[in-house]
Amino acid sequence: MKLILSTSNIMGAGASIHRPTKSKSNTEIVSSLRSNFEVHSAPSTPANGTTSITINGDSKPTPKASYRTWTRQADPITLEIPALDFTSSSLQEEREQYDITLKLFYLPSTNNNPPSAADREAQTREALNLVLRDLHMPSVDLLIVSFPGIYFDEKEDCPDKLSTRGPVEATPEALESQIETWRTLEKLYEEGLVKKLGVAELGHDRLKAFLERTGVKPSVDQINLRDCCSVPKDLMALAKSNGVELLVHNDCSNILPRGTVRELLGSGESGAGVLAEATKTGDKRKSLHGEESKYKNAQEEGLRGEVLPLWVVKYTAVVKNRGVVENKGYFAVAELTD
Repeated sequence: MKLILSTSNIMGAGASIHRPTKSKSNTEIVSSLRSNFEVHSAPSTPANGTTSITINGDSKPTPKASYRTWTRQADPITLEIPALDFTSSSLQEEREQYDITLKLFYLPSTNNNPPSAADREAQTREALNLVLRDLHMPSVDLLIVSFPGIYFDEKEDCPDKLSTRGPVEATPEALESQIETWRTLEKLYEEGLVKKLGVAELGHDRLKAFLERTGVKPSVDQINLRDCCSVPKDLMALAKSNGVELLVHNDCSNILPRGTVRELLGSGESGAGVLAEATKTGDKRKSLHGEESKYKNAQEEGLRGEVLPLWVVKYTAVVKNRGVVENKGYFAVAELTD
């Protein structure tokens, strides 16, 4: 089953002046998803105003609403969390007044083998379509793609700096696979759905090889200067000579790890109750002997299976002449398997 997770517009009722942020975007997406799930799964307050129930003399918080009441099964194999509503858009101006940017994170696979070019094209089109439907817009200005396992702060770029990125989360995706995916993105450019294409985390050598093998050249290269205090001169020269704009970001490459998704959707205290709690040996033994917990959530059991995040898209719509962010949000897709 495919799970579509969404944050809605995280700018809330008001807009915000567009300024760089020091917080990592994985913190932003996780907190935004959790907040959106909590809003939709909150139990209705009874007429007497009580927010707890009593079971066997013990007072417990009122159970969350069943996930079936605030999610939507769009088709037999797709579940929207929460149910998507594209009836209106928060954008008030005409298309030409906005600078709309998408960043699409292709997430690591379990076996480190990237999806086929056809699957990547389907993922990219789905991500773009969700954003366009949400914003009620026909196109975006810039689509940046981030490939799994690719980091700018490598020895070739910053040999004298100590890496702070932590353990390697995925094997770097091969250049050949990246090029095959890029050719599917070029179709979006040719169709007028995307005005410019960009890449993330490419140092001098990777960017040079990328430029030599692509038709539609990247207009942007987003890099993380977490370890480097300045952009390497050879990268600056290469980018300038090829018309590539270098931008700085604070995003994590693996923006939504598997464990984080399970925690967000799980049946724990901070979870949305969409996924059932993983069965433990001790729990099976208690069940066999008729021993039950004193308190059970009133909602029906959640979905069972292994969850694998496939991709995340972050989008922003900025009013050009005012630098105001009117809409910002995330969509993510994960696969639930037996």
